[in-house]
Amino acid sequence: MKGILFFLLCCSCALLWHCAGNDTSPDNDVLLAQVYNKHLYLSELEGVVPEGVTKEDSALMVSAYAQRWAREQLLMYEAERNIPKDLNIDELVRNYRASLVRFNFEEKLIAEKLDSTIAEAEVKEFYDNNKDQFQLESTILKCMLLKLPPQAPQSEINKLWYSRNPADEIRLNSFAKQWATLSMLDREKWHKLEEVAALLPKGTLTTDNVGSRREGTLSDGDFRYYYRVLEVVQGKTTAPFDYVREQASKIILHKRKQELLEKWKEDLYQKELRRENVKIVQ
Repeated sequence: MKGILFFLLCCSCALLWHCAGNDTSPDNDVLLAQVYNKHLYLSELEGVVPEGVTKEDSALMVSAYAQRWAREQLLMYEAERNIPKDLNIDELVRNYRASLVRFNFEEKLIAEKLDSTIAEAEVKEFYDNNKDQFQLESTILKCMLLKLPPQAPQSEINKLWYSRNPADEIRLNSFAKQWATLSMLDREKWHKLEEVAALLPKGTLTTDNVGSRREGTLSDGDFRYYYRVLEVVQGKTTAPFDYVREQASKIILHKRKQELLEKWKEDLYQKELRRENVKIVQ
């Protein structure tokens, strides 16, 4: 063990010397690891050991790197040894390279030529004409919810919670910031029913009762809950427009991308046909 540590310390010292700017020739390079016919030399570890580390730490870093390298080389050796005879690696590499080049070019083309501005009217028209694409998997709702500790002043929250004065909504938000462990007071935001139900005592809101249980207050001994259901849309029905507006915009944008690419490719093809750079031999 002492001999190994001494060897690693020597390696780390040599590495630090190498990183300081001295050249290591193949003749006097230090061999760190070997896996079959693959070799790892000290000169290949430039930058692995940061400046200023102790000799002991640098030795550990070099050792860890060598072990990782050996494991990776063994994996590659076994993978190459077990390549199916009918697998054409060169063809796979060519196809993968072609895919990368094409993807990079298409992304550049889209960035330069795509109009990403989508008017609200266009999104609404797409939604109206494709409602079958926007079916809900589960029930959603708009609601308000507060979760308060016992020490929160109940009379004040009751006054603000049940008030129909718009000015009191601002005060309710301020109250929630001061006292609430959890607050959901955005009247326009949709939530999945199961997510809201998980925030309340079990059974408070379910698929079966959410349509009728519009408002309530309850306590589980540790917290007091206030909830108000503002709007409900059952699952397996068409999602409301404001719930899927962003999704519809993404679909429109995706269609534009596809149309842009297809038009550009067809224009290129026809142009090169006219120039006789493309010839179809039948």
